[in-house]
Amino acid sequence: MMERIYALAEADIDTFVGTNRANLITLSNLFPKTKLRLHQNVLKILGEDQAVEELMHVLSALEQLCSEYNQLTEAQIIETVRRLRSGQEGSGQPSASDVIIYGIHGKAIQARGRAQQRLVSDFGSCDLCFATGAAGSGKTFIAICLAVKALKAKQVRRIILSRPAVEAGEKLGFLPGEMKDKLDPYLQPLYDALGELIPAPKLKDLMDTGVIQIAPLAFMRGRTLSDAVVILDEAQNTTPQQMKMFLTRLGMNSKMVITGDFTQVDLPRGVPSGLRDALDKLEGIRGIGFVHFGKQDIVRHPLVSAIVERYDEREREAEQS
Repeated sequence: MMERIYALAEADIDTFVGTNRANLITLSNLFPKTKLRLHQNVLKILGEDQAVEELMHVLSALEQLCSEYNQLTEAQIIETVRRLRSGQEGSGQPSASDVIIYGIHGKAIQARGRAQQRLVSDFGSCDLCFATGAAGSGKTFIAICLAVKALKAKQVRRIILSRPAVEAGEKLGFLPGEMKDKLDPYLQPLYDALGELIPAPKLKDLMDTGVIQIAPLAFMRGRTLSDAVVILDEAQNTTPQQMKMFLTRLGMNSKMVITGDFTQVDLPRGVPSGLRDALDKLEGIRGIGFVHFGKQDIVRHPLVSAIVERYDEREREAEQS
């Protein structure tokens, strides 16, 4: 008899074991000469030497599969065991070169439209990318998808997401609670995007350990952001001084993505946008990507395109009158 220990480090535990531990039951049926015991994130395997070693190999392949696709089904387990026993290579999952990442429940997320495809391409070739344009075009979401993909591939050690804490057209007044409670309303869209990509327990663990950090722009001063993907959202609401401060945080083995929409500037009247200032000053520098998203790139509800178009029309009429 042999006893081995397998610790789940990458995959979300609840997703890996399945509802009512259904996936562990499937593995037990496929490996009747072994016994599986789960404690927190550790699997203890007891059984005949050869069967235990084979199951250890299978668990490693399944964890990689679960981590990449954010799901693990009975069919995937059976196919993985069949593939490994027959000596075949591969992930056991159909390949799709245009899939950026798999979100929760195995949802395939792909670049939609030329602008999103261009952002994916520029992210691969540039260390600094600017993505500007229409609301609802997926600028921030695609940037976060690329960041999570880089983290899972161990190309970086952390993700840092930031926003300027500027109220969108209304005064929120005093917000109760500790610092995190006061800042969360500004940062909630970033939490929402991450929640589409990483199961909640795993996301909490990554944030508790600082692997994923979400902070207002004001907290960036003095930091050097190395070995990370850094995303600044709503950058149209930065001042030129703030933008310069943020851009100069870029460290070694890091990438930055700056997103913003000039039609949604909430800065006080007369204060110039740091995003527009940066685009003017940095144009033509090699190694910087510039992607503009138009109304045709909007991927939210179909009415959003019509709403944006009508607002633009009325603003043009007001300027001409």
